[in-house]
Amino acid sequence: MIYTVTLNPAVDRELTISEFAFDTVLRASEARVDCGGKGFNVSRMLAALGANSVALGFAGGKSGELLAEALADLGIKTAFTWIDGETRTNVSIVTEQHDRYLKVNESGPTVSEAAQTALLTQIEQLIQPGDWWVLAGSLPPGVPHTIYAQMVALIQSGGGQVILDTSGAALVEGCGKRPFLVKPNDTEASSLSGLPITNPEEAVAAARAVQALGPQNVVISLGKAGAIFSDGQAGWLASSPTIQERNPIGAGDSMVGGLVYGLSQGKPVAEALCWGIACGAATASLAGTAVGSTELVNTLLAQVKINELTGS
Repeated sequence: MIYTVTLNPAVDRELTISEFAFDTVLRASEARVDCGGKGFNVSRMLAALGANSVALGFAGGKSGELLAEALADLGIKTAFTWIDGETRTNVSIVTEQHDRYLKVNESGPTVSEAAQTALLTQIEQLIQPGDWWVLAGSLPPGVPHTIYAQMVALIQSGGGQVILDTSGAALVEGCGKRPFLVKPNDTEASSLSGLPITNPEEAVAAARAVQALGPQNVVISLGKAGAIFSDGQAGWLASSPTIQERNPIGAGDSMVGGLVYGLSQGKPVAEALCWGIACGAATASLAGTAVGSTELVNTLLAQVKINELTGS
């Protein structure tokens, strides 16, 4: 089974406008509402690929109920830890040409220690050897930056495998518990390693510096350039297929969805990365926060090139 954990989910509301203008009233030509949160986005991508997952996380109020209903409509099982307060709403504004966007995220409700303990207990009860867990996203108020480290240690001691996709102190602490894989983007990896990333070779060097903090494998997403993967012995570059980008929001989460899908099928990380690249590109080519279909992913998968980096 694949589990996704979203500690700070959101209702994502997207408004489409003709062009940006300030100090005036703009009219939206389109509006849509989606389930937001990095772990939920991974579950949505898995559902599009025909793979089952269970979405865990904190949820509260009418917005939390909306998320539960929306995920159920997509065929995604949920096992939320319910909290006081209202799950946050994030707002995106995009142009009709999809060449500009603005995204504003709320911080989210404060989560009590009791709710945190309840979630950790739930995870402990669910752990089975061979399962895959994706821990993704920011932390809500009240949650310490050590919580992902606690989850990584708990899950992997029970035989599960963890993919960690977060940033800052939560990523540093999580790395120390040796998750199977971490997936920072180039900016996060540069900050974490203290090294510049202007080309794939530098990205591999940064990945190895990140690995020194503990994770077994590192994937660094490079946006339109694709991603690199390092297992500490060698480095690979997976190049992204050419697409007409419409909305990059959520593409990184779809990439993680493709990665965990490939890994759950028993594929080596380098091959699973190709699935990740195809899923990320598929999502980036669509309007709104929709995720790519199986057909689109398979089409783009055939165009993904992966090469071992010479001298890596």
